[in-house]
Amino acid sequence: MELKETFERVKKASKSLALLTDAQRNDVLNAVADAIIAQQARILKANAQDLAKMDPSNPLYDRLQLTKSRLEGIASDMRNVATLPTPLGHITKQKTLPNGLRLCRVSVPFGVIGMIYEARPNVTLDVFSLCFKSGNACVLKGGKDADCSNREEVALIHEILEQYGVSKDVVALLPATHEATGEMLNAVGYIDLCIPRGGRKLIDFVRDTARVPVIETGAGVVNTYFDKDGDLEMGKAIINNAKTRRVSVCNALDCLLVHLGRLGDLGNLVSPLAEKNVIIYADEQAYAALDGKYPYLEHATEDSFGTEFMDYKLAIKTVASLEEAIAHIDENGSGHSESIITMDEATARKFQAHVDAACVYWNAPTSFTDGAQFGLGAEIGISTQKLGPRGPMALEEICTYKWLIEGEGQIRK
Repeated sequence: MELKETFERVKKASKSLALLTDAQRNDVLNAVADAIIAQQARILKANAQDLAKMDPSNPLYDRLQLTKSRLEGIASDMRNVATLPTPLGHITKQKTLPNGLRLCRVSVPFGVIGMIYEARPNVTLDVFSLCFKSGNACVLKGGKDADCSNREEVALIHEILEQYGVSKDVVALLPATHEATGEMLNAVGYIDLCIPRGGRKLIDFVRDTARVPVIETGAGVVNTYFDKDGDLEMGKAIINNAKTRRVSVCNALDCLLVHLGRLGDLGNLVSPLAEKNVIIYADEQAYAALDGKYPYLEHATEDSFGTEFMDYKLAIKTVASLEEAIAHIDENGSGHSESIITMDEATARKFQAHVDAACVYWNAPTSFTDGAQFGLGAEIGISTQKLGPRGPMALEEICTYKWLIEGEGQIRK
């Protein structure tokens, strides 16, 4: 493989991370955070080169764009990661066997984490901070849309690592090519864990192609159910925030389920969306309720439901019961984030108990599905699978464990 030498260097460098103290890791993270702010002009210049190649109407444009405030947020998240307790060396289980053997299960790094992502230059810095804090080296494979931004960010990281006497090989950025993706997914013995972060097409390709272990993240077909007992003003605020805060992110609302008994309130419920020119694809009952009351209205098709829009678009489905809402989510959701708006606790608890998703909300928008919002510092992705981590993945989720066994010469009979 052409990239075998790169993988070998990263694997070797990953061993050196074990020699660093947590204080040394924190010093590096804080220095990188400072450099992000001090040298933001070079990052923004590189990002402008990427943006110039993309149509601003492309839903990915918002994900690709870096701004001064976004860089400040990224730096702040990195500093937050530095303040968090180390996830390493935690004793998660210990016992003494009848034969006197002492067993201890302790948290350790995976080793080398491979990250595949699309037009998201923030991911480069977020992944570095989490991997470095947890003692993992990382191999990054960004999309071609963000290649200039990613290369400038990694160059900045390498400069800080060298200043602190840390091998720059603990972070490697692969070429933004399809071939590089294939080589990473087949880097058995070098990549200990691969995490794809992007749309359904990318995640399906990684899952179907990889020979290294994979954790699925990203694709979010997100629903919110407005119940017959939902509060109208609360619902307006939650739906508007979930849909329009940032339409291109995986926790953005895609489908509003509305109880049949609340169709009379539907025009009022979605009225804030008109300010952002959100196109609504409504089923027949919802369309009739909104006709003449909402300016950007279209008829829904079968493809409107179960679609991650990543745009100022929203599907609306009318349901006659909580059970019908849950059934719709079961059929069309992606296991990412779902929400119910209701003042009836029994209804909410039933929804939370029966909806199968990583994050299930009651009277709150799905926009909160985020590692930083959960108090985890930052995130490496949102896991939508059940084996291993689920939901926002941060420091603890990118560690594994090993057993340490101590004896006095016991032998097995």
